[in-house]
Amino acid sequence: MPASQTIVGACLCGTVQFQIVGEFEGFFLCHCSRCRKDSGSAHAANLFASAATITWRSGEDSIRTYRLTGTRHTKSFCIECGSALPRSSSAGLMVPAGSIDSPIARRPDAHICFADRANWDDHLETIARLDGLPGVP
Repeated sequence: MPASQTIVGACLCGTVQFQIVGEFEGFFLCHCSRCRKDSGSAHAANLFASAATITWRSGEDSIRTYRLTGTRHTKSFCIECGSALPRSSSAGLMVPAGSIDSPIARRPDAHICFADRANWDDHLETIARLDGLPGVP
């Protein structure tokens, strides 16, 4: 994204809202067991920026950060709804792709920690694709 473009995002309940100005240098889909637990899915989808700036538009006091002892693994989230949120570190900004409301021009660069993926995460392109919810008995 051009440096002048503003990206906006929020948590699920809307308590925490933010805007980002800058360029994302990486977009990765991480399949490690920690990211699977964080996301509750097959992988986490995160964007990385070393020089982008984030402005919290609302709800900054509703953000908590969990750090897994003895690791680099960290997750920031909304205390109201649990949504994953961006976090800053000395390396820059990490932004969960699902927290962004603006279109993301960048495609993922790679699946990472792919050897650690869930045993059911193979050949997903072969399963049915539905545009809505399935009929559930």
